[in-house]
Amino acid sequence: MSRTRSALRHFPDLIAARGAELVTIDAKDRMPSTDTDRYAISAATVNAGLLFTAAHAPTPLYYVFGNLKVLTPAEVVHRTAHALRHRSGAFHLVRTERAHRFDDVFGPESTLAAA
Repeated sequence: MSRTRSALRHFPDLIAARGAELVTIDAKDRMPSTDTDRYAISAATVNAGLLFTAAHAPTPLYYVFGNLKVLTPAEVVHRTAHALRHRSGAFHLVRTERAHRFDDVFGPESTLAAA
């Protein structure tokens, strides 16, 4: 899919349940940059994520990164509105410290196993 121009390539990877709520997850396998401590999220991905969440409200979309930190598309836009942009403009650069811990969003592992 990553080699195509299809909008489907930006759809979430997983649909999951968090209690009685449905959530969607887009797994981002790349770790943050070791040089800048920022995530680079493509503008096309963020735009597709915003459209997806608008069309499928109230189902949230979460980007889960390789280091198990979490952001939503709206947070990416909000936290980069006045921040450094990639010189091409094709990526939003978000400082890793601005992301949520996985357990803070989805609950600790013991809670998940009990559900």
